[in-house]
Amino acid sequence: MTPAGESPVVIGVRDGRIASIEAWDGAGPSDPDSAAAETLELGADVVLLPGLVDSHVHVCEPGNTEWEGFATATRAAAAGGVTTIVDMPLDSLPSTVDVAALEIKRAAAAGQCLVDVGFWGGVVPDNLADLAPLRAAGVAGFKCFLGDAGTPDFPSVSVAQLTGALHALRDLDAPLLVHAELPAASAPDDPVHTRHYADYLASRPRGRENLAIAEVIEAARNTGGRAHIAHLSSSDAVPMIATAKREGVRLTAETCPHYLTFAAEEIADGDTAFKCGPPIREAANRELLWAALGDGVLEMVVSDHSPCTVAMKGLDTGDFSDAWGGVSSLQLGLAAVWTGARQRGFSLADVVGWMARGPADLAGLSAKGRLVAGAAADFAVFDPEATFTVDPAALYHRHPLTPYAGRTLTGVVRATYLEGRPVDAARPAGRFLTRPT
Repeated sequence: MTPAGESPVVIGVRDGRIASIEAWDGAGPSDPDSAAAETLELGADVVLLPGLVDSHVHVCEPGNTEWEGFATATRAAAAGGVTTIVDMPLDSLPSTVDVAALEIKRAAAAGQCLVDVGFWGGVVPDNLADLAPLRAAGVAGFKCFLGDAGTPDFPSVSVAQLTGALHALRDLDAPLLVHAELPAASAPDDPVHTRHYADYLASRPRGRENLAIAEVIEAARNTGGRAHIAHLSSSDAVPMIATAKREGVRLTAETCPHYLTFAAEEIADGDTAFKCGPPIREAANRELLWAALGDGVLEMVVSDHSPCTVAMKGLDTGDFSDAWGGVSSLQLGLAAVWTGARQRGFSLADVVGWMARGPADLAGLSAKGRLVAGAAADFAVFDPEATFTVDPAALYHRHPLTPYAGRTLTGVVRATYLEGRPVDAARPAGRFLTRPT
């Protein structure tokens, strides 16, 4: 799957990079100097994809390693054809809001990663002075919340603080990823103790997401900073985003496999595996998100892999208030999105754009997510016709819990390569990524 589309080619790899790409004539490379120490010929039933880039992953190590860790998360990533993840700054302890915390996280991850790992920094109310040092230390950009992040050491920012951060980050050429949901305007949020998904959905209305996105757009417009809408769930906001882009606002947006796969009407009472924030919305909303991908208003699809222990999901009570809000899907994203995409007439090239090139561009990883000469030799060998039924016991993230359990998906990753070598669980070869200097 090259930028020109799907075609038979010969790819030469040297020193972990793509050295050459030539049309395949059935005989071999035309360059007499291209003799290889190793040769791998793939069958006609698979497609060689660039390794996917998942720019929205909560690894949770250190501090909450019992939820997820770098060893398990990167093994799940590799099994799903993902060769690069970018770790979110919260849900680990300490949160990545200064250089000292970034170094603690890198030390915890050292020697464990099967794929390459980058890091986002955090924007919280009192760390404006830490943004430039974090950027210099190599973070891909930054993340903030306009509403409650659910963790006390990562407080939300006000619109004024968001604006100040965007202004500061403009000169650092760093994107600011925003969890765009505003708190209730009239009163503090009260927990909604309910087993009914419809009640939980009503407690997180689209209006809070839409208003937050409007604030992000105006802050980006007024500062010239680069803003990115994380995990868009409300299709109501799509026209606003499209208009802002036409007007030159520096804005990008993502959605997630769970918003493209599931529908609120199908979620059973007490099935808290589906709880996430923003919530999974109605089927009609889902179809409008697909249309926004097709129109290019949304550039990418990322997992927002947000794991926890089984006990934290509250399966015994089915109370959506008590359950952790997050979907574990790092290993399943490609199959989930391809299953839905092909049903709606999208191509595998579309999926690669959304799940490899788009997230790589957001994180400033110009050598990732594309099969071109000079790029990283990161590959996923993908069988687009094979089907499988999701068995949680076959997943590699730390806890065997996912709302995809029992669902039949199309598309199987047969092998994953990092820098031209097969990923080997016994030999972690992932690197820490920093922005080019």
